[in-house]
Amino acid sequence: MKGRQPTQIKLSEGEQQELEAVTRRHRSAQQLVLRARIVLLANEGKNNKQIAQALAITVDTVRLWRDRWFGFAGLSLDELSVVDRLKDVPRPGAPAKITAEQICQIVALACEVPAQSERPISQWSGREIADELKKRNIVAQISPRHASRLLKKTHFSPIELE
Repeated sequence: MKGRQPTQIKLSEGEQQELEAVTRRHRSAQQLVLRARIVLLANEGKNNKQIAQALAITVDTVRLWRDRWFGFAGLSLDELSVVDRLKDVPRPGAPAKITAEQICQIVALACEVPAQSERPISQWSGREIADELKKRNIVAQISPRHASRLLKKTHFSPIELE
């Protein structure tokens, strides 16, 4: 039993030149370079398994980018550049509500001794730090659990996790 045939990729001369330029450019993001290589190898007639083995990635990744590139067939490079074709699509979900600056302030607060904030505790808890963040107007609203998670994400967690 034979599996599904991979989507055939036929690059224009301009597309091929642009993809090769992405792979040679020293400042290209490595994600984009990998995706460009996938498309270039697909253009050479390689199947998904061959490309996956050559690039040490999964067949699913090859299939995703081969199919995504094929979806742009018919668009000229003036309409959508090669780099734009290789970028991730926007992720679903709401944008982050806490900025990088606020995270820095949260970490700085966690570095303080709670007594400096007139808190009668020896170590920050999630509830105490969330309350202090709201008191100082660093954030309008934050749950104790989310404050703890943010500190854990930054690999800084001097608080007692609840």
